[in-house]
Amino acid sequence: MRLIFEGHNEVYAVEQTLMSLLPDERPTYEEGDADWAKVCLTGGEDRAEAVTEMQYHGVRGTGRAAADLTGSAYAREGQRRRMLQMSFFKAAQTAAGITPPWGSLTGVRPDKMAVVRLDAGLTAEETEQILQEEYFVTSRRARLATETALITRQLREDLGPRDIALYCGIPFCPTRCAYCSFVSHSVERSFSLVEPYLAALEAEVRSAGRMCRELGLRVRAFYMGGGTPTTLTAEQMDRLLSTLEQSFDLSACGEYTVEAGRPDTVTPEKLTVLKAHGTTRISVNPQTMEDTVLRAIGRRHTAAQIFTAMEQVAAAGFAHVNMDLIAGLPEDTPAGFRRSLDTCLTLGADNITVHTLSLKKGSRILTDGLHIPPAEAVAQMLDYADPALRAADYAPYYLYRQKYMSGSFENVGWCRPGAENLYNVYIMSELCSILSCGAGGSTKMVGGPGRMERVFNLKYPKEYTERPEKIAANQAIFAAFYRNMEGAT
Repeated sequence: MRLIFEGHNEVYAVEQTLMSLLPDERPTYEEGDADWAKVCLTGGEDRAEAVTEMQYHGVRGTGRAAADLTGSAYAREGQRRRMLQMSFFKAAQTAAGITPPWGSLTGVRPDKMAVVRLDAGLTAEETEQILQEEYFVTSRRARLATETALITRQLREDLGPRDIALYCGIPFCPTRCAYCSFVSHSVERSFSLVEPYLAALEAEVRSAGRMCRELGLRVRAFYMGGGTPTTLTAEQMDRLLSTLEQSFDLSACGEYTVEAGRPDTVTPEKLTVLKAHGTTRISVNPQTMEDTVLRAIGRRHTAAQIFTAMEQVAAAGFAHVNMDLIAGLPEDTPAGFRRSLDTCLTLGADNITVHTLSLKKGSRILTDGLHIPPAEAVAQMLDYADPALRAADYAPYYLYRQKYMSGSFENVGWCRPGAENLYNVYIMSELCSILSCGAGGSTKMVGGPGRMERVFNLKYPKEYTERPEKIAANQAIFAAFYRNMEGAT
């Protein structure tokens, strides 16, 4: 769809709204496209109006949104952006005949608006009502957003200005899944990179630990992800976690999570190492319990191996266990997804995360043209998951969305009482800084409402190992952020 702007330059906001509402469309800026949207903003410092005129498949629609502007310059900028998105949404309702499950809400955090309303003193019921009436969110999603917003506000109260979370990335997997676009390498093809990578990662962990001690920062949650961290041998994992413990003061760390995502990488020896280092949470991520779907996504294990891995995890005695499922995988069906979820509910996990397939650039689903279920089938999967999980005493505790998601749905973390994964809430709700070590790591520096910066580690393991100066530069920026924060107070 061709986009035309007048009176503003909110390119990113409008593009994201387009792709959220019409996932099959991509923004263009060239003459001749039969589908187009003209997005205009008028007004001054105290009041603004946004108008979008759209033509989609020969049908025209117009959307308007106007409001008084209040607060700081930053707040008014956000209000103008919101008007533009709302006008675009209203035009798309008529021209495309759609009302997505999240209504006019776009972006990664659809529960952000619920947090704002709750902070303003509204009740949960009032917040749900506003989400439905003003933002056109369905009743079930309005409830999801309000419930996760309540958890966000609760955990926010327990964090201080010097509290952070720590992430450590292992970008290796046994094989690459068809849906994956993460920076992960198949160990079959890149075994020689593992040891040099670990040496560089341990050096980064040591320098990051020194920096955090000098800055007086407290690590409140640790998360090791990937890739698949349990691709490492037991000896390699022991060495890395020992370096971590020697480098950081983890006395205030209430959560220690390691992804054991692929069941074909789980062994009793590795679990013994993780338990000895104080790991409190393990994540075993089958994504599906259907063997036909496992084959379609390129996993070289069976559903039977998932049962074995969960038995080994239970025997090791971890306090919390998570399992991931994805709705919308190639060759899956609503009936197959129901079977997968019902099976996971019997395996003892107190966390179950239900993702919606995101069609990411570079994934084999797109490059190979694999068959995926339509949005209507994905909706059936998610419509089954919500009541089934609630009936089994799970409640939603974090929520986020991604680009190019099937049906413009969502990812939801569900858990039994007291089993929330703190790291997931911290990072998705931007409650504290996230210091990331490893290739592809994204460090978030959070210094209060509206103040956040990011730096990124080099993406690929080989360049990460060869460019230590990039790690040093990122850590210098992180340290300067906190020193500047001290000066501001």
